[in-house]
Amino acid sequence: MRVLVAGAAGSLGRVVTVGLAEVGHEVVGLDLVPGPEGSPFAWHEADCADPDAVAAVFAEERIDAVVHLAGAPEELALPDELTSHVVTTAALLDAMVAHDVTRIVYASSNHAVGRTPRTDGELTERALPRPDTYYGVAKVAAEALLHLFADRHGIDAVVCRIGSFLEEPTSLRGLSTWLSHADGVRMVEAGLTAPAPGFAILHGISANTRAWWDLEPGRRLGYEPQDDAEVFADRIEPGPDDAAEAEFVGGPFATARFHRPALG
Repeated sequence: MRVLVAGAAGSLGRVVTVGLAEVGHEVVGLDLVPGPEGSPFAWHEADCADPDAVAAVFAEERIDAVVHLAGAPEELALPDELTSHVVTTAALLDAMVAHDVTRIVYASSNHAVGRTPRTDGELTERALPRPDTYYGVAKVAAEALLHLFADRHGIDAVVCRIGSFLEEPTSLRGLSTWLSHADGVRMVEAGLTAPAPGFAILHGISANTRAWWDLEPGRRLGYEPQDDAEVFADRIEPGPDDAAEAEFVGGPFATARFHRPALG
């Protein structure tokens, strides 16, 4: 499969591009920055929020599927978040429809449901949107746009609500929310190859002993995580924010230090 990876130079993108190539996919990178020196992949330096630039990539390349990892990973003002996550998704979806590309895997976030109290029990894919930040709001809106295109155009869209994508967990919360590099690749590969998923949501975490989130939605799509954050438990020192970060699904993003005006 020839896969366009948008956001290929990001922390997840750098891992996923290599991992997909290792399991036999042909990767085309797309990012705001040049490709890494010596990269074996076809590469396009363009802004995913620019529909003309995205359309030009699709016109030049044969694309079978899209992995959308592009977007600012931090909290910004609401208009910037909407551009970064919703407009980029729209540009990719319009190009997909124009070129009969019918599969997209989207890097959403736990912050789309980040204000869900932990006392609500294990988080399932049926959890209502409950963002914790403007970043989370933009992820909710992008998910809704993907659902619209799935209904309107028959696109298969797999939404991955990612937890903490790190080499290893760094906090007590991370023992529940960690997504290993290897499982990140397995997650995206499952999203690309699951038969006729329609619009589907999975939780992007590893097989963590302390997981807060239901892994069954991912397993139904063929995502079988292999790693467990528990192997790092003896390295994690208790922190002063552990209790606050455990109150809501979104952890620190749900705390008061992220409160700010929407348009400020």
